[in-house]
Amino acid sequence: MEKMALNFQNTLLFSSTTLPKNSSSPLFLSKRNKLFGLPLSSSSKPSLRIASRNNSSIKCSISEVTEPKTEEKKKLMRRSDIRNIAIVAHVDHGKTTLVDAMLKQTKVFRDNQTVQERIMDSNDLERERGITILSKNTSITYKDAKINIIDTPGHSDFGGEVERILNMVEGILLVVDSVEGPMPQTRFVLKKALEFGHAVVVVVNKIDRTSARPDFVVNSTFELFIELNATDEQCDFQVIYASGIKGKAGLSPENLADDLGPLFESIMRCIPGPRIDKDGSLQMLVTSTEFEGHKGRIAIGRLEAGVLEKGMEVKVCTSEDSCRYGRVSELYVYEKFFRVPAERVEAGDICAVCGISDIQIGETIADKLTGKALPSIKVEEPTVKMSFSINTSPFVGREGKYVTSRNLRDRLYRELERNLAMKVEDGETADIFIVSGRGTLHITILIENMRREGFEFMVGPPKVINKKVNDKVLEPYEIATVEVPEVYMGAVVELLGGRRGQMFDMQGVGSEGTTLLRYKIPTRGLLGLRNAILTASRGTAILNTVFDCYGPWAGDMNTRDLGSLVAFEGGTSTSYAIASSQERGHMFIGPGTEVYKGQIVGIHQRSGDLSLNVCKKKAATNIRSNKEQSVILDTPLDYSLDDCIEYIQEDELVEVTPQSIRMCKNPKLAKKGK
Repeated sequence: MEKMALNFQNTLLFSSTTLPKNSSSPLFLSKRNKLFGLPLSSSSKPSLRIASRNNSSIKCSISEVTEPKTEEKKKLMRRSDIRNIAIVAHVDHGKTTLVDAMLKQTKVFRDNQTVQERIMDSNDLERERGITILSKNTSITYKDAKINIIDTPGHSDFGGEVERILNMVEGILLVVDSVEGPMPQTRFVLKKALEFGHAVVVVVNKIDRTSARPDFVVNSTFELFIELNATDEQCDFQVIYASGIKGKAGLSPENLADDLGPLFESIMRCIPGPRIDKDGSLQMLVTSTEFEGHKGRIAIGRLEAGVLEKGMEVKVCTSEDSCRYGRVSELYVYEKFFRVPAERVEAGDICAVCGISDIQIGETIADKLTGKALPSIKVEEPTVKMSFSINTSPFVGREGKYVTSRNLRDRLYRELERNLAMKVEDGETADIFIVSGRGTLHITILIENMRREGFEFMVGPPKVINKKVNDKVLEPYEIATVEVPEVYMGAVVELLGGRRGQMFDMQGVGSEGTTLLRYKIPTRGLLGLRNAILTASRGTAILNTVFDCYGPWAGDMNTRDLGSLVAFEGGTSTSYAIASSQERGHMFIGPGTEVYKGQIVGIHQRSGDLSLNVCKKKAATNIRSNKEQSVILDTPLDYSLDDCIEYIQEDELVEVTPQSIRMCKNPKLAKKGK
């Protein structure tokens, strides 16, 4: 078997260098042989030439996991006029741009209508950061069939959004970059989709890049399916090559159609319609919620069975024993880019329900008399926590509308209604709350939204959430993937090694002289790592992480070597004082800035904190020199909210207000130290 040579046309090339580590296992061999039509016996040694696996006559299969039990098959049927799909990918692999092209080519918008880029990223924060944070629903019509499309976040910190959305769909479009191939988040979302038994269509996007390597990408994706124990049917995935920004797709990288027709055809052929119980009692699992001022809370989900009508009396179930009653005041379905009112919705379609003010994600809207609850949604536990407290600085109340602990408490607990992957607990005192999330970005997005809503508060440094099993402390580990130019690789490797990272893979990427490093590293080691890597690589490295598992405590580590410059007097900063202070380190402020006692005004060039006076004025005497001394000030460091949260340590806080972000020493810990 080891001597067998396999040649493929256009798409997939197996060789001894591309086979996964377990390529000699009977499981891998049987799956590969079955998938590509080889004899199942391992003793045969022919040299075979197999036609492209991407020809249009390929028969797409559905995993056996999606098939119901025999006794249920009689009642269930498939709807052929609807497809429910989620588009999943790693950050910046182009899924939102691909959705834009799908919407435009199916005439969702008028020919003369001006449409902005990344239509689905409607949130201000999403547009500013260039990432998808919240999942969005839309639909298109293709050949008399309705395709419900859900655009999902690509960052691992928002994995809870992806896990919820997979409850609503029968298949996924897995978008993979034509150069990078499968990345950490690709693995995460694919693992979840395979567990649900969903059909998968792989889209190799950005095929027009000069360093594209489609054969390697398809090969790596197939290896990933094998590693995740996909079934034979799931491994028989359809591959589409596309350029989302140009709106083109094809069955081979060299021969793209003028539009996305091949992609639409693959969706219709490879992703099954929803299997429903049309005549059964009403059941709908709420997988997402929205809020509008005049409509109240809106519950979104897929109708599993029965028919839902406007004005209908329903039962809302959390479990079999916990139910209450409500009424559907308004009913909507998704058509094109909008929510459209509907009188009734049949099983299989995705809809939005108004009128139940206390509805929660994971609850079931069921028939008033005979309805039963569906299994609730479960998401993975958070790994990072941060403390939120009221603003205690001398500048409190200058900019924000909501400054009390009651305001802060209400807002944090309101976030739990929509954000299942987040947890909020009361802290040691009445004005402190502990917020837990999937990562620092997950919590930072909440902080940014709150400051834009007019809140003032303080945030402590991020801490990892450890577990104790059999009297042993276990901490979370993550898989970190770093793309870095070869000239800076040494500095990055040294930095990751100092944070207890263990390298398990290294390979060249494309023809751009870039190296891909993969590490298993404690989550503690990632705190403050992003800025350190950017500094070490002159801003050229790209860091991506995804949660892996809990493992043994890795030992002590130091994530920051330098101390802080702290103001010991309040007032307005002066050029005279800053000119002498900047010799001690890098400043965060310029002249004319209001500061208070205890505020962090810069980074010390040595370890340990240093107190200084940045408000000192030049002595006004009657002695004049022949020439005035010119003062040259360095440009102050401009730290964003994410940078500040990465920078602070145990005894420091970030003060967040609608217009300002400051850092200060924690006065409570300072008193304890004295």
